Amino acid sequence: MMTGVQFEGTIRPGETQRWYTSSWPDAWHVVWNVVPAAPPGAEARIDLKIEIGRAADNTLTYWISIKNVGTAQADFAARYAILNR
Repeated sequence: MMTGVQFEGTIRPGETQRWYTSSWPDAWHVVWNVVPAAPPGAEARIDLKIEIGRAADNTLTYWISIKNVGTAQADFAARYAILNR
């Protein structure tokens, strides 16, 4: 298994942001996770939605929507895990 951070950012309460990352081989099983980096006790809660589109015959684009459903601004890391290579 291979893991990493694709991008990091900051999101305000109630805000939704959307990113894309492309050219991932379609044979890979990729799992996405977004982790808030708020201080202990902060009310930062993140909602995650993943959409997948075909970029070419053998590659995929992932559309990653992140919403802060908490009451505090949150820094976050968008992480991935490739379960097979």
